[in-house]
Amino acid sequence: MGMDTFQDVGPPAITQLPVTSTINQLQVQSFRFKDIFQDSPDMIAEVLLVLAGHSSSLFPTDHNLHPAFRPLLHPGEEQCLEALGHIASRYRSIKKACVILSRSKSRYVCALCATLNQILKDEYEKLVVDTEAKVLKRDPDLVASGSFVPLSAVRATFAEWDSPLTALETLMNQLQAQKHWQPGPLIDMLLARSKTGVYRIADIISRLSVAVQRVWRSQLSAFLVHGSLTPTDPLASEDFTLLDGTMPSCISPQTKESIIYVGRAVATIKAKKWQNQLPREQALEYANILETVLPEDQYKFDLVISQIRTNVSEWLWLNVLTRKDVEDAVISLASYFLLRNGEFSLALIREIERLKISRLTTRSGASSVIREQDLNLALLRASLGTSAQHDPSLLHLHFELPSGSLRPLLPSLANSKALASSVASNSPGVTSFDDLLLGTNLILSYDVTWPLDLFLHPSDLQIYAALFNYLSSLRKTHTQIHTCWTSLSNAQRARRRWTGLGEGGTAEDLEARRELLRCGWGVVRDMGWFLDTLLGYVMVDVVDVEFRRLKDLLGNPSRGRAESVGKHPSSQNIAGQANTDTSTYLDFTTLRNIHTTYLERLLTGCLLSNPALTAILRPIFEVCERFVAQVERWGGDVLPALLFEGSLTPGGDDKVGAMVQERFQVVAEINESLHNLLDLFYEQLSLSTSQQPFTATSDASKSILMNASVANATALQRTSIRGKVSKGFEGEGEVRRHVERLLLRLDFNGAFSKPKAGASEQIQWEVGIL
Repeated sequence: MGMDTFQDVGPPAITQLPVTSTINQLQVQSFRFKDIFQDSPDMIAEVLLVLAGHSSSLFPTDHNLHPAFRPLLHPGEEQCLEALGHIASRYRSIKKACVILSRSKSRYVCALCATLNQILKDEYEKLVVDTEAKVLKRDPDLVASGSFVPLSAVRATFAEWDSPLTALETLMNQLQAQKHWQPGPLIDMLLARSKTGVYRIADIISRLSVAVQRVWRSQLSAFLVHGSLTPTDPLASEDFTLLDGTMPSCISPQTKESIIYVGRAVATIKAKKWQNQLPREQALEYANILETVLPEDQYKFDLVISQIRTNVSEWLWLNVLTRKDVEDAVISLASYFLLRNGEFSLALIREIERLKISRLTTRSGASSVIREQDLNLALLRASLGTSAQHDPSLLHLHFELPSGSLRPLLPSLANSKALASSVASNSPGVTSFDDLLLGTNLILSYDVTWPLDLFLHPSDLQIYAALFNYLSSLRKTHTQIHTCWTSLSNAQRARRRWTGLGEGGTAEDLEARRELLRCGWGVVRDMGWFLDTLLGYVMVDVVDVEFRRLKDLLGNPSRGRAESVGKHPSSQNIAGQANTDTSTYLDFTTLRNIHTTYLERLLTGCLLSNPALTAILRPIFEVCERFVAQVERWGGDVLPALLFEGSLTPGGDDKVGAMVQERFQVVAEINESLHNLLDLFYEQLSLSTSQQPFTATSDASKSILMNASVANATALQRTSIRGKVSKGFEGEGEVRRHVERLLLRLDFNGAFSKPKAGASEQIQWEVGIL
């Protein structure tokens, strides 16, 4: 053929054109390879085929040149061929890895391989075909003097792929080294590899990363817009908790929480088949704006997710869970768990006491056991004649007995002096009050139904149950002391009808009986005063104040949103926000943060976040219960009747009767234990104002949630995700002032702060009288 043959031949693909026809069409008599290899005229076609990924006898193993060709080559030509062999070997390795990884169950790895194949096809393989076309057209940039192709020119043409193929080979080896790739680590790895100074490597890896992010974004869009999770590689679990490795590290914690919040809300609405579903136009708008951002652009991505969350929250607040529903739930929980419904709480305590007495006096074995249904029936009986009788939320309450049915027990008459000494010597631990109301672990539960579970978590109900156990124990002990006071008063009036102004008996007996009566009245007076002070502080200064504060935050959304992130707007700022921000809805995470702060402040104000104080309060309640039980055992009076015992001993040596001595020792022991505990309580309370930080995120959860009745010790801390100020949670000064008010009430006359004689000296003096 002549030179016209080169002009008529187009750029055929190497995979379609036979090697012999390619060389026959070239007919370059002065071609360099023909001069060197007289019996191998197909060398240029062979090199292009190797670069396209085909095997060849030139490179029997990887990129190493066949030893038979080495004596025929110049060292420069040998180096060029081995360099081209390196490129071809890396390309074949990458293609082979893509074939293997394309069979992976991970849609993200498959998307990466498909994108990589497309990039190689559009750029590398196209470069091979274009190089063949230039050879066939005798392109002067490649064919020297229109007659031969220098190997250095081919090497220079493919040199731009040397570094990219090396990086891609390393990438594929890393992908094959791990059996399963989660989208989060995969995107993080691709983003990290794309941050390089070599432009072509950064460009290719970035395109691979974008492909994986688009697949991840489609899964995210299905979760946010439709509330659906795929069975393979889901983003969250069935309880809407983000799975490990599903989120790239470039997504902020706030955005992760927003994703779970929106997905949970939309999925729950569809699962509950709520009458008001998210509008299709709104869902389509969310899907469209999600298509405009990728996780690697953190600022825009966070902005879009925040916008979706705000819109969904506003729709939920207006159509699903309104402010009235939230306020009704908060009022119901405060009325029954925080004892704000006083008449019902007193009636419930009396019903439980009546239930225990009825079971104790029943001889039948089956009917003498207290079951959960008996306690739930007591709830309904307690509501009769009270404001809770017609309250529908009462049906959501029920008692649980973790230990099962039980037989009622009489009040303990254990040695309170040993109990007080153990409190003073041992370090404070976890103290619970869930067994003081019934004598065994008792939990008051609240059935949370849709849509209240959007902001009420199980950990919140556990804290409510712990507060109910504490407040009901306090209220029960307070009621028992008042009943004991009434019993002592009735016995005193009945006795004075016969003894006049004295207590009866001989002169020696009269003095001893008078001191015993005075000591008994002093004990019940001190108990009543302390319990009155503590109950008044808890119910008025803590529960009522914090409840009113919560209602104000719910009624002022702008202030609630400000305080949920740790800000303390002044009255002027609140007024300014009210003028500029006219929105009347709360974001549900903000609502949960406000409610969590409310529970934290209740725990701290009720002293439950301080283990040292709770370790003293429980023995105080037990000492009071023991004294009441002793008085009941003695027939409602500390003094024995004159006819029950002679005024003198049987020996007639003018000594006080044994029953009077025995009772005086018991009352004196209770008096000493009570004052020791009260002194310890005041001391620890004073120390708490100067040493312990008033935060409930750790102490409260440790002292409340780490027991049998309220498990999950870190639930309170997990739900509290709002911003904290450096000195603690917002309103720390207000909570501190709560405790200072209790200190002032306890020490209004300086009884605790002034130095005084020890209680033991006083008891010894009183015993000396006998």
